Amino acid sequence: MHIKQGLVPTVIGTAVTAAGFALKDTIPKPYSSGLVGFGLAHIVLGSVDMMNNKSAVQKTARQFNKVLNSFK
Repeated sequence: MHIKQGLVPTVIGTAVTAAGFALKDTIPKPYSSGLVGFGLAHIVLGSVDMMNNKSAVQKTARQFNKVLNSFK
């Protein structure tokens, strides 16, 4: 199974943001605001990672595989 790069942080950010909104009446406001901000940051960074150019990632993966194969 192939998971698109950046999808995991985006999903986690969505869950944390939703938790921050859901808990805004039960926990102190600075904590709920912190959760919302933390979640939104993950959503933004994950989205940027999904839109990033794949060629740099593929180049790094090829270099990493070369290093790993040299140890065999």
